[in-house]
Amino acid sequence: MKKLSGFRLALVGSASVIGLWAMPAWSQQAAQAEDNGIEEIVVTAQRTAQSLQDVPIAVTAFSAEALQRQQINNPLDIQLTLPNVTFTKGNFTGASFTIRGIGDLCVGVTCDSATAIHAEGMPLFATRLFETEFFDLERVEVLRGPQGTLFGRNATGGVVNFVNAKPKMDAIHAAGEVEYGNFDSLRLKGMFNLPITDNLAVRVAGTYLKRDGYTTNVFNNSRIDGRDLYAIRGSVRWEPTPDTTIDAMAYYFREQDDRNRNQKQLCQTDPTGVLGCLPGRLDNGFINANSTFVGTLASREFLTTQGGAGFGALGLGSLYAPDPYNYAGHTQPTDVRQIRTDYTPKYFAEEEQYMLRIQHDFGGIKAQLTGMYQRNAVDSSVDYNQSVFNPAVATAALATARAVSAGIPGLTNVVNAISSGSQFCTSQTEESGLGAYGGLRNCFSTPQDYDRSNQIVRAKTLEAIISSEFEGKFNFLVGGIYVDTVLPENSYYVNSWGIDYLVGVLGAANGGFLGTPFFRNNTQRYTLESYGLFGEAYYNFTDTVKLTAGIRYNSDKKDVSARSTLASFFVPFGTRGSAFNSPAAAGFDGDPNRAGIQPFSIRGVSQTAVTGRVVLDWKISDDNLIYASYSRGYKSGGINPPLQPIFAVPDTFTPEFVDAFEIGSKNSFLDGALRANLTAFYYKYKGLQLSRITARTSVNDNVDAVVYGLEGEFIIQPTRNFVVNMNASYLKTRVATDKFLANPRNPAGNRSDAVIIKDITNGSNCAVVNNGAGGQAATRAFVTGANNAINAGAIPGLQAGAGLRGPADFPADSGLPTGVGGAFGICGVLQAVGAGTQFQMLPEGVLSNLRGNELPQAPQYKFSAGAQYTFEIGDSSSLVPRVDLAHTGSSYGNIFNGFINRVPSYTVINTQVQFNGKDDKWYLRGFVQNLTNNSAVTGLYVTDQSSGLFTNIFTLEPRRYGVAAGFRF
Repeated sequence: MKKLSGFRLALVGSASVIGLWAMPAWSQQAAQAEDNGIEEIVVTAQRTAQSLQDVPIAVTAFSAEALQRQQINNPLDIQLTLPNVTFTKGNFTGASFTIRGIGDLCVGVTCDSATAIHAEGMPLFATRLFETEFFDLERVEVLRGPQGTLFGRNATGGVVNFVNAKPKMDAIHAAGEVEYGNFDSLRLKGMFNLPITDNLAVRVAGTYLKRDGYTTNVFNNSRIDGRDLYAIRGSVRWEPTPDTTIDAMAYYFREQDDRNRNQKQLCQTDPTGVLGCLPGRLDNGFINANSTFVGTLASREFLTTQGGAGFGALGLGSLYAPDPYNYAGHTQPTDVRQIRTDYTPKYFAEEEQYMLRIQHDFGGIKAQLTGMYQRNAVDSSVDYNQSVFNPAVATAALATARAVSAGIPGLTNVVNAISSGSQFCTSQTEESGLGAYGGLRNCFSTPQDYDRSNQIVRAKTLEAIISSEFEGKFNFLVGGIYVDTVLPENSYYVNSWGIDYLVGVLGAANGGFLGTPFFRNNTQRYTLESYGLFGEAYYNFTDTVKLTAGIRYNSDKKDVSARSTLASFFVPFGTRGSAFNSPAAAGFDGDPNRAGIQPFSIRGVSQTAVTGRVVLDWKISDDNLIYASYSRGYKSGGINPPLQPIFAVPDTFTPEFVDAFEIGSKNSFLDGALRANLTAFYYKYKGLQLSRITARTSVNDNVDAVVYGLEGEFIIQPTRNFVVNMNASYLKTRVATDKFLANPRNPAGNRSDAVIIKDITNGSNCAVVNNGAGGQAATRAFVTGANNAINAGAIPGLQAGAGLRGPADFPADSGLPTGVGGAFGICGVLQAVGAGTQFQMLPEGVLSNLRGNELPQAPQYKFSAGAQYTFEIGDSSSLVPRVDLAHTGSSYGNIFNGFINRVPSYTVINTQVQFNGKDDKWYLRGFVQNLTNNSAVTGLYVTDQSSGLFTNIFTLEPRRYGVAAGFRF
């Protein structure tokens, strides 16, 4: 048998290059194939070393060589190579790895991952692993479908397992690579393996990446969204006896740079200001700032209702101003790689992992005990509106405040807190809740608005597994796992100079301000205590027919203490230490869903479940396997964060269950020159967890769903030097039962008689509908009458003179039902005035039935193909060009579907050529990723109504090209 070149071996049996159909990974444990044969792949998807073609599970594996040489540097790359798999960044420092339409659609600290991320078979929690670059891995395994009877924490979507390269005792080994590319990108990777004795070795590996940002900030012509990170891993392997192996591993990752959490903010500007952004399409416009929390509560109209016309003069502007006062005169760049912001993003992430594993072979029984500790932290801040607040508006407001400060002396304190000379000062994102009024402020030449998302997680995991390797027909695997996770801090802040101004104006007459002077949704503490008992039994009816039966017991206990604040209580000027030292804070209710006053919302849930799987597989021949399986997956429920009392949402969301049916076939044909693996599946979901943004907070609901599809993975090697890989997938998802929710983009639903109201007391939207005669005209007249009552001072507690108007028409291309009007008003007043009449105020809007809608992040079609040819040069060198193409079909960004939420299809092409030196000891590579410079959207996020309903999008990385050189021995 003639030895194949190292590069060819790596790619022939590996997952395909970034953006391509996945090819299985070459493993060093696998035997080399004969000429015109495709190498075997060894994986541990069933907790034991098996050929991939013998595993009755839909699994794709990537070798170290494939990851390195096929430009698979991170998860954004890897997702393009897999059937029915997508990956996108999220809005709050997280991400969603979606398998067969099931991903991290639940958002919040108490949510479990639908796709379980593992390192060395151990589950990771809130990991930053997807933010680093892949380095010194033995392989990556992606298992599709529930895997609870084999892997740690249960999951409904599947498992991604990262297996690190282990120390070797045979000799000293080393490898290194230097890569330089456009955006002044420098990437370094290295590994050193040192045998200490015949049974003890150590291995150290690391990576470093520094590059300029992909995005140009046209405000100051700077670049943002750069990366500056490094990671290092050290491992020790000791074999004190031939039957005992002890592995220890320590890992550290750190990133600190100006990485931007979202690529671009899109909006079809709403000229009425009632919605902020219209639901017709995604344009390169700015929100109408009159729709926001600051725009409504800092308006002349609202302040007039609180203190008369004189007080109203302190407003930042009018709700009926034709030009949004925040962004007057500004333009939004149309290029997705350009934004206009006066705030530089800040990004910090850190992760530590420590693992100890002991394995012993007792003969027919093997035992493994593993302990892992992990800690990770993330802290990210970006421009909330990706814009520049018009300083002329702020200057005029400060001048007015100074002019009337004689009548309201407290306004002097306000001016001093939020300005310094010619600069405008905005509260810092900090824990005291005093912000600028406690001297904790950031001062700039322009008023700022920014958010911050930060979190710390610590987790301890202990797992024990016992498995058998008997000669007879029966074998088994049993295991248990215990998890103790603590989250001591998680906060999401939104800060704005406008909020600082507003809370000061509202409190100045009483000698203080309203705290907190920024929005903060704070989880003070969250704990998860979980354990699982799992096992599988294997019975061979014959040499070719095997039955697998597995069962799992799950127990999860979650406790959380949280609260949400924004202008929630009065704080006297001069308060020190904490806003909650204010006497008025004693009346703050952190849990509006329970009777009485509590400083925090304290909730707990405990859940247990029994799940399992059954598989029957038949090895028809050495080259053909068919199997059929049923598995039941489970993901525990959780607790919704507390909301400020605009309207109620459920305290908790229920567990998620899936009944998964799968049939598959794994085949080799043409004397091993063709590999064809096919899978068909059908999922029935009960209580699928989905997130939506309401009342400035992410809350989660449950829906029932059906998912089914097909997957095919193919490799053909017509000659020993030429290989082609292809794969394709089809996916169909739908909400299976009635589920009624209000679409925040369109509170009118499909009712043309509705009037959408922007509540000037909190920035949220409600809708008024007519359940009697008169249609739209009668609804508009009713809203106009209620506003006239407010204007006349006829509503108790509200001053006259607000000047609120009747409903206005939305543009014809708004995406709303024809005839729907919009108006500023007060939803509570409309509810009171309409009581007992034909007019009804709906606090969230008209409910729409989601039945039949597609699940988010679930493209119906994916396909990819790649080809490479090895030109042998002499006896020991080679030149290998390769090209890959991947196409991902269209999908939806959220459960409400519709044109505006559509994520268009996209295609990615990658190419490279590598020269392998003598005996593969060194290599040179040139590469291009995303050859056509596609700026395709991978996911989107729609913000809250009090923020104007803008859409953040997440995109592919732009075209990258460069050269690399490496060595190995």
